[in-house]
Amino acid sequence: METGSSSDSRDKQKTLKGGDIGSMMPQIGPFVPRTEHNPRELRSWAKKTGFISDFSGETTTNVSGKFDSAGLDVQRSHEHSRGGGSSPKIEIDPVLGRTKPNRGSEIELDAEAGHGVRRNGNAGVLGFREGIVRGENERRRVRDEAVLEDKVDERLNGSGPSGNGNGVPVPSVNSVEPKKEEGKDERDVQIDMYPGGEETADGGWHRQPELRFGLRDNRGWVPVIYYGLQHFLSLAGSLIFIPLIIVPAMGGTDKDTATVISTMLLVTGVTTTLQSYFGTRLPLVQGSSFVYLAPALVIINAREYRNLSEHKFRHIMRELQGAIIVGSIFQSILGFTGLMSLFLRLINPVVVAPTVAAIGLAFFSYGFPQAGSCVEISIPQILLVLIFALYLRGISVFGHHLFRIYAVPLSVMIIWAYAFFLTAGGAYNYKGCSPDIPSSNILSDACIKHAYTMKHCRTDVSNAWRTAAWVRIPYPLQWGIPIFHLRTSLIMIIVSLVASVDSVGTYHTASLLVNSKPPTPRIVSRGIGMEGFCSILAGLWGSGTGSSTLTENVHTISITKVASRRAVQLGAVFMIVFSFVGKVGAILASIPQALAASILCFMWALIVAIGLSNLQYTQSASFRNIMIVGASLFLGLSIPAYFQQYHPETSLILPSYFVPFAAASNGPVHTGSKQLDFAINALMSMNMVVTLLVAFILDNTVPGSRQERGVYIWSRAEDLASDPSLQADYSLPRKVCRCFCCARRLGA
Repeated sequence: METGSSSDSRDKQKTLKGGDIGSMMPQIGPFVPRTEHNPRELRSWAKKTGFISDFSGETTTNVSGKFDSAGLDVQRSHEHSRGGGSSPKIEIDPVLGRTKPNRGSEIELDAEAGHGVRRNGNAGVLGFREGIVRGENERRRVRDEAVLEDKVDERLNGSGPSGNGNGVPVPSVNSVEPKKEEGKDERDVQIDMYPGGEETADGGWHRQPELRFGLRDNRGWVPVIYYGLQHFLSLAGSLIFIPLIIVPAMGGTDKDTATVISTMLLVTGVTTTLQSYFGTRLPLVQGSSFVYLAPALVIINAREYRNLSEHKFRHIMRELQGAIIVGSIFQSILGFTGLMSLFLRLINPVVVAPTVAAIGLAFFSYGFPQAGSCVEISIPQILLVLIFALYLRGISVFGHHLFRIYAVPLSVMIIWAYAFFLTAGGAYNYKGCSPDIPSSNILSDACIKHAYTMKHCRTDVSNAWRTAAWVRIPYPLQWGIPIFHLRTSLIMIIVSLVASVDSVGTYHTASLLVNSKPPTPRIVSRGIGMEGFCSILAGLWGSGTGSSTLTENVHTISITKVASRRAVQLGAVFMIVFSFVGKVGAILASIPQALAASILCFMWALIVAIGLSNLQYTQSASFRNIMIVGASLFLGLSIPAYFQQYHPETSLILPSYFVPFAAASNGPVHTGSKQLDFAINALMSMNMVVTLLVAFILDNTVPGSRQERGVYIWSRAEDLASDPSLQADYSLPRKVCRCFCCARRLGA
């Protein structure tokens, strides 16, 4: 009997140490929950009313009260002696609206009991509820509260997997792990400040599991080369189609078009490399942006250039070069002096979204009117690229979503081959008409009627392949000395501001897509300054437009799941190599104009969609925001239409799709200075400039909270110094920091 009693006492001591309290109270029957009680009522009521708990002591007793009612005084006294009865103090960041991390508590394993319990720096076991909400935001606290109540009810009944059969649950880490996706509605996604990532308690960011290639990943040369070429191929619609618009409008030949395309490939490779090493260091491709296309068309269609016949192309190109260089110098000063850091306080998603959308909407008068010249090619092209990008985007071939990633190049190759068979089959052969004869020399009225169709639809019209050299290296000032005028320089200075606003939105969105924190304002200024320097190079080489961060980078990173800096750098090297092969530019210059216009319809629509997607950082249901965006877009389209109506004679000289860009010479503004009149009329006739002006004024004058406006939250300088991961993402290379004494001033 004594032996038995001693063994019983030892068992009771083990029971106290192990936490198996249920075996000490065999007289208590199993807990029977109330049948009329629905544990999800709190969850649904909190979601409907927006209730946010103050996390006082009542939240702890809400769950632990069930144990108290069951007579678990031993467990309660054990917690009280360890100091675990007090509720943790939760601090809410007034700017971010998130809980500040509490460093005093953590999750660790109890070596004695063998179960995971939650301990505090100056306390003991805190129970179920306390450890779940540590470092989480208010919405997840309310959502997980109901989930925990469900689990407590199940385990008190003995039906849960962690029950011990006596109705008393055993605490464990896995039993309190909150569900991440349950209860997340559409509105939560829209107002999330950081889509695609979740802020942790220490302020870091978790990498998205679906990201194939991280920012600093390097998995060997073969995958890096593959993903680098993939990145640039997915951006083909933005890199090569601008010369197909501006060079024919400037009076250039097919050989000139091939040369400009080769120059653009070289500038794209060089500027992308510079930006990836010395700029923001994000995996973003620099290239000829559509931001510079509208001002280029305005300058091309000026009145004094319409009657030029000899060397018209070279003269207009030199005019564009001078304007781009002056505007780029202003952008470089804005970035490298740090003025952009001050300007960032006034740039928010409500300003960026309509401005970027207006860049794509500005060309609605050019898109299908130009593509409609050959509907048997343009309509299948538009339908095919939409089918690839939307309907077949989920189809995977050997683990790669080919249709979603290569929607533009695949559809172009298919429709180009289709157009070739139409041409070879005689679909565009007209009796007595030759496509080799310029339309100005055609005498037959019947051939004049078909000349436009043959020029835009036939695949054998271009002679770029026959005239282009196999090897040609583009060089600076290849078109001559740039021409500088005040009127064109003023236009490009304002356009460089629009390009900077576009790049700011791209920097912020891309930084979240690559699972990093947003850059600091000084790093953003460094990137804007480097963009200005890259545009100076574009002006010296004569690509026809300035160089900027392509808005489509956001779409490319999102669909390819590749955010490797090394892959983008290797892809830029291939662009430089391709620019030396003249036949590459000749092949691209041979794309029929109707086919190019069809692809541009898709690209401009994509820019509109990407621009409006910036509203995800704001409260998109706010009347303030939707009214500002609506007023900005409407006035951005309507005011330029007023300025564009003052050109009665241009409709008889220019094609209909170029008439809106000819308002600079005939606008209603008359100040007495022809240079100033030209600049003001040109700026007010551009949709993106008017939209930026209206959105900028309204967003910074109409009252609204930071959360409602979706104010961009940039990292701080001390974060760069304390976070090694953030420093590795954005800091300049060490060799560069040693060579330049001003590296600290540039944000490294």
